[in-house]
Amino acid sequence: MTGNRQSGRVATTQVPFLNAPPAQARAGTSTPACKDHACQPHLAIILTSPLSVVWFRGQIGKLREAGFRVSLISSPGPLTQEAQAEGAEVIAVPMERGIAPFRDLVSLWRLWRTLRRTRPDIINVGTPKAGLLGGIAARLASLRGRIYTIHGLRFETASGFTRTLLRWTERIACHNAQYVRCVSPSVRERAIQFGVLEPEKAYVIGAGSTNGIDCDHYQAAKNRSHGLRLALGIPSSAKVVGFVGRFTRDKGINDLYNAYYRLRCSLPDLHLLLVGCFEDLDPIDPGIRNQLQSDKNVHFAGLVLDTAPYYHVMDVLAFPTHREGLGLVSLEAQAAGVPVVATNATGAVDSLLEEITGKLVPVCDEEALAAALLELLADPEKRLRMGRAGANWVRRQFQRDIIWDALLQDYRRILREESDNRVAQSSVFGRMKSVFGRIRRPYRTAQCGNVPVPTSLCSRKPH
Repeated sequence: MTGNRQSGRVATTQVPFLNAPPAQARAGTSTPACKDHACQPHLAIILTSPLSVVWFRGQIGKLREAGFRVSLISSPGPLTQEAQAEGAEVIAVPMERGIAPFRDLVSLWRLWRTLRRTRPDIINVGTPKAGLLGGIAARLASLRGRIYTIHGLRFETASGFTRTLLRWTERIACHNAQYVRCVSPSVRERAIQFGVLEPEKAYVIGAGSTNGIDCDHYQAAKNRSHGLRLALGIPSSAKVVGFVGRFTRDKGINDLYNAYYRLRCSLPDLHLLLVGCFEDLDPIDPGIRNQLQSDKNVHFAGLVLDTAPYYHVMDVLAFPTHREGLGLVSLEAQAAGVPVVATNATGAVDSLLEEITGKLVPVCDEEALAAALLELLADPEKRLRMGRAGANWVRRQFQRDIIWDALLQDYRRILREESDNRVAQSSVFGRMKSVFGRIRRPYRTAQCGNVPVPTSLCSRKPH
C-alpha cells in the first residue's frame, strides 16, 4: 500500500456539502435558533465511553448555535461535563466496551427506554458497542434518521471466534443504520471489501475525520512547550521520537519499542516520549512493558487532556498502528509541524501524504519503521520541509471549521430527507425481525453534480 495510495482502491463517494446552498431543516423551513425544544431539531449522540466525547469538542457548541438540540447518551464519566458545558443534555446509560452479553442486554433496554422517551429526530451512534446497541434500540423505538459513524474496524486485528463475532456485530450495526459515515476513505473501502457495509449507504465527509483539527491550537502550543523538555527530563540536544495514544498491541507499541531498540545502537542519545497510558484490553508483551519502564531514555507523560505542547518536544512522531479509523494523532502532529512515520494500515494511510508530509511503512515491520525514523532523524532539513508541508495540508483538508460546516450540512440534509420520507411504522414483531434480518439494498444511486451518491444523501428538491 506504499507508493501510489490510490491503486486498487474503491472510489470514495465524496459528497459536495461545502458547495451546497444553505440547507433547510424540515419541510423547506430554516432551522430555527429557538430555546423551545418543540421547534428545535433534536440530535442524539450515543457513545460507549465518555472518553469519546473528545471527538465532539467544539462541535456540540456549533450545532447548538445552528439551532439543534443535542443530547449525549454515554456511560457516565467526568469528560461528559465538557459536552454539558457546550449545551448538550447528558444522559447516563452504562455500556461495557468489551463483550458482556447480560450487561449488554440491560444497556439495550435502557437505551430503548431513553430513545422512546426523548424521541430524537436524528441518532448518531459511534464506536462498535454503541453502534450495535444504539442502532438496535433506535430501530425498535421506531426512530428514523439513524446514522452509524464507523471510527474503525476492530475485527481487522482480531482472530478466531472474536473476529467473526465482531464482524457480525459491525454488519448488524451498519444494517440498522440508514446512513453510514466513515471517518476515512480507506475505512469505507475495507468495510465494503469485508462485506459489512453496502456501498450505497456509505460516505465520507470531506477528506475524513469526525471533528476536524484546530490547526491554530496546535501551532500556538509551541509557546507552551518551552520548559517541557526539562520537566520531562529530556536533554535539549537529544533527538526525540514521540508516540501519542493507548499503549496496546494493536497500536504498535511492541513494534515501536523494537524499532527504538535498533536505533539506540546508532543513536545512543535517542529518547522516546510516550503520551498515553497502558490498557488491560489488548495488552503489550509484559517483557517489553518492563523494558520500557526501566529504560532511562523512555519518558512517560501519562494521560493528558491537551497533547498539543508535547508534539513540539518531538522531532518525529511514530504512528505504528495496526488498524485505525483515521490517524488523528498523525494529523495533530502535522498541524504542529512535526513529520510522521506511519504504517500503511487502514485509516493511517489517509493521515499523511507519502514522502511529502511523512513516510509510510508496512504494518509490523520493525526494520522498516526503524529505517524510516532514522532517515528523518538524520536529516533536519527534510524534517522541516515535511513539517511545513504537513501543516499546510492539514489546514487545507482537515481544519475543523471545514469539517463542522460539512457535518452541519449533512445533518440538515438528513432532516430534509426524513421529512420527505415519513412512512407507516411496522409492528413491534416486524421491527425485531428486521433488526437481524437479511441485509437489503434499499438505497438507489443518483447524480449529485457529477458524482454518483445515494439518493438518501441528495436533496430531492432542486436547490
